[in-house]
Amino acid sequence: MPGTGPHQHVNGIRVAACVQRLGDGAEIGAGADEVVPLASVGKVLLLAEVARRVDAGALDSGERLPLLPGDRAVGGTGLLARLSPTDWSVQDLVTAVASVSDNAATNVLLRAVGLGSVQETARAAGLVRTTVHDVIRAHRGPGTAPQFASGTVRELAGLLRDVALDRFVSPRASQLLRGWLALNVDRSLVADGITRGGNRPVVVNKTGTDVGVLADVGITRGLACVVYAVVATFPPGAEGSAVDALRHAGSVVRDLALAGPGPSPDPGHRRPISRDS
Repeated sequence: MPGTGPHQHVNGIRVAACVQRLGDGAEIGAGADEVVPLASVGKVLLLAEVARRVDAGALDSGERLPLLPGDRAVGGTGLLARLSPTDWSVQDLVTAVASVSDNAATNVLLRAVGLGSVQETARAAGLVRTTVHDVIRAHRGPGTAPQFASGTVRELAGLLRDVALDRFVSPRASQLLRGWLALNVDRSLVADGITRGGNRPVVVNKTGTDVGVLADVGITRGLACVVYAVVATFPPGAEGSAVDALRHAGSVVRDLALAGPGPSPDPGHRRPISRDS
């Protein structure tokens, strides 16, 4: 619905969105409980497990981990596979994942903490249908998971709400994760709409891109704190319109953050958002 929430553009784009303002519980969304591909937004779950381990003393951020030849072969986003060092500290790897969504660094960290541990921490955080299925692969086919990660935007927004309120595992683990998300250099999607104009809210976020998928999740602080998770799926040739849809969602997030908390909404009332076109 234009003017009240993320809306659909033409060309068959579908947008799943969940935007929540902390303090008064105001929520805007569409398709929030639909399981959708998450692309690299799923790396937030990996970073969450690393934060949990560092906080617990089970993983030293200075520990050095090897970059194997197979890690260099995954391609895609990132820099580590193209650089000469053969081992990196956990902090280096986290920085690479959080800032430029480095695929090689993702696989090194996944090998160190274990895919099962990432999945278990997601479940413990209340994510029932949102998880990481596999390592990053250059190609997928028979015998491999069809995608890196999938889930619902409502569950992702809930995780970020806990992170924003220092309720994910512990205040320190939450602060670690927020600090890592602040390193992200990609502000081209939802964050673009949030930071346009004056009185810009502060944004920490993680984006994801795959064939037919654009995603952005984050925490923004203005007069109010707002968490968001938005995923657009689209057919070939519609990427530009999908970008526009996510940027429009950013303007909705911005409006909620700058308006400040309002009166508590009727819990049975949520502003509808059309999600098909």
